[in-house]
Amino acid sequence: MALQLPLALLGIAELLAPRKVVDFWMDLAVTDDSEVELRPWVYTVARVEGILILLWVFSRRGDDADD
Repeated sequence: MALQLPLALLGIAELLAPRKVVDFWMDLAVTDDSEVELRPWVYTVARVEGILILLWVFSRRGDDADD
């Protein structure tokens, strides 16, 4: 339950601004002198991932209400 809010925020960010989220993580993952070129579909996959994260968080909320 403690991770649901941060995951939901990440899902919303990926859904609404996938380019900013992917670019942020890529800046952390590669060095300045690396030449990395992302394919255009990476941003679409990030948006799909955001939708899946939100669906998972919302499905878990229903499970927590039953307890």
